[in-house]
Amino acid sequence: MTVKLLLAGCGKMGGAMLAGWLDKGFEATAITVVEPNSDTAEDLQQRYGIATITNPEDLDFNAAPNVVIFAVKPQVMDDVAPAYARFAGPGVVYLSIAAGKTIGYFEKMLGAEAAIVRAMPNTPAAVGRGITVCCANGHVANDQISLCGDLLSTVGEVAWVDDEEQIDIVTAVSGGGPAYVFLLAECLGQAGINAGLPEDLAKRLARVTVAGSGELLHRSSEQPETLRQNVTSPGGTTAEALRVLMADDGWQPLLDRAIAAATAKSRELA
Repeated sequence: MTVKLLLAGCGKMGGAMLAGWLDKGFEATAITVVEPNSDTAEDLQQRYGIATITNPEDLDFNAAPNVVIFAVKPQVMDDVAPAYARFAGPGVVYLSIAAGKTIGYFEKMLGAEAAIVRAMPNTPAAVGRGITVCCANGHVANDQISLCGDLLSTVGEVAWVDDEEQIDIVTAVSGGGPAYVFLLAECLGQAGINAGLPEDLAKRLARVTVAGSGELLHRSSEQPETLRQNVTSPGGTTAEALRVLMADDGWQPLLDRAIAAATAKSRELA
């Protein structure tokens, strides 16, 4: 059976998923994108050979999709989601990547019996290196869980949790994580400048070092702790820097506070 996908919104994350689906062999003729910007919709149609519409009300009710993917900003979800409630049924699962929008929220919007998967991806999905954590309600069948996992795995790794409250922590750790890594690159470069390096060189050193270290971590089977130790000679310069970074007021307690703040904000927004 051909799986029919209905993608509501095709911004950066929606576009990354669409490209991933097509790259992994999903049929373009089985994908419909709802994109209110007519120029963007036309561009998507010409580039990928998929069906696009600008208004969900124009969807054929009898051509119900297998998966409805919500990839719009959380701020506009109140206006977007209700138009898709008519597809709710045992053969349809709703997959949302909107931050802060709970399963309970979608059950109110789409009906208490709707099959809903709440997912939290992150921006490295744009290069196929993201990670998405998902939580499903009790109406999602096993084959639908597998299907949603397959769709999300086209842009990176996928993990599942049973406790939806953990999604708020996931949002803080991996959802915001890329920003923390980019900030590390910023700060490392600025530290080099402050220490006396030319600005261009300092920023280049920071960018390539962070990117290269991430790739080394990706390829290695070793834990981060082991990789860190491999770089650190006893009594050497790296050990001296780590003495500062691993102090009682160093990175760990700082990140603990940052993750706690982001988690609290995620729950507040929900």
